[in-house]
Amino acid sequence: MRRNTFLRSLMAGTLLLGGALHAQAQTEVQFYYPVAVGGPIAKIIDGFAADFMKAHPSIKVTPIYAGTYQETIVKALTAHKSGTPPVTSVLLSTDMFTLIDEDAIAPFDGFVKSADDKAWLAGFYPAFMLNSRSGGKTWGIPFQRSTVVMYWNKELFKEAGLDPNKPPTTWAELKAMAGKLTKKDAAGKVTQYGVQIPSSGFPYWLFQTLTTTNGAILANDTGTAVKFDDPAVIEALQFWVDLGKAGVHPQGVVEWGTTPKDFFEKKAAIIYTTTGNLTNIRKNAGFDFGVAMIPGNKRKGSPTGGGNFYLFKKSTPAQQRAAFEFIRWITAPERAAQWSIDTGYVATSPAAYKTPALQKYGSEFPPALVARDQLPVSVAEFSTHDNQRVTKALNDGLQAALTGAKSPEQAMKDAQREADRLLRGYK
Repeated sequence: MRRNTFLRSLMAGTLLLGGALHAQAQTEVQFYYPVAVGGPIAKIIDGFAADFMKAHPSIKVTPIYAGTYQETIVKALTAHKSGTPPVTSVLLSTDMFTLIDEDAIAPFDGFVKSADDKAWLAGFYPAFMLNSRSGGKTWGIPFQRSTVVMYWNKELFKEAGLDPNKPPTTWAELKAMAGKLTKKDAAGKVTQYGVQIPSSGFPYWLFQTLTTTNGAILANDTGTAVKFDDPAVIEALQFWVDLGKAGVHPQGVVEWGTTPKDFFEKKAAIIYTTTGNLTNIRKNAGFDFGVAMIPGNKRKGSPTGGGNFYLFKKSTPAQQRAAFEFIRWITAPERAAQWSIDTGYVATSPAAYKTPALQKYGSEFPPALVARDQLPVSVAEFSTHDNQRVTKALNDGLQAALTGAKSPEQAMKDAQREADRLLRGYK
């Protein structure tokens, strides 16, 4: 009797121990993602997490939807300072210097060991790695990346007597076509602008479509110096201001969030916005539209944009390794291809564009390939140390010029002075 009781106790203990070991074996990866709760993007991320966990039962991935990019980095850094950071997070590629300065993130290089790992890391588009590497180390892995592209309403082009299949390719053509596409009512009020470039939300990013095409680079590679007062930068801002003065572009600050809606409602014939809006525009534009590279002046080009995966330093080695496995999995070519199809973001590797799914999609819907084709002439998104404050100095200058509070030259000289003050300690 005692022997049976002993055996039962031993078996029960073994089962409990086995359960405890299984629970310990499942490594939890908290994953901050920059979107409000719900909506189609959250469903896609939830689906990816579920599929990954099926294939990797020892890892539990928990997406936490943290709001906008700005809200997400604040939450991530607050959690880091309190000692309970997420294991990984998708944050802006431009947050790299800030995260390094806060000693919040670990480089990926220490996890890249096998030949497959090395091939994976070498497989991303070089343009996306410009905002992912610093000091010889890889701090970010490209995920939801983008460039700015130009969308145009082909029906409005026809109405204006323009070739609907020939969008503007230069600044001069953009201004001339915008003039023909602008409509006014009997009272002289503009009812349809020829072109609209948003200047809220990410003014510096849209401004880079003008500085890049005018041959200017706003910051150095190490994020320690800026060139806001470069004559080519001032000239680019003057061109933007002059579009408003000519009446072919809205004057003052143009909202980022409502620009696609203005396009749908035919309040703007041409808009600049992220390729990440492509799926949204395809679903909601009730007319034939085109997508093209940004018109050039001295050259062609656009800044890259969007978010990278980062690994947080205060998580455990096991969590970091598990997060690395998840990041490798979710950025694999077939998933990068599906993500691009579902969202409009650029697939982050040439291999993704060779997958049957994306080859089929690209042949059926060629606009999906425009952002990719712009990558060889794309530049790094503006990023420096103390990035939020330096970027605010630039954004404030841009909005001062666009609202007429300052001349473009004065606005950029004032922004340069403030940026120099902020970056003095990093040189």
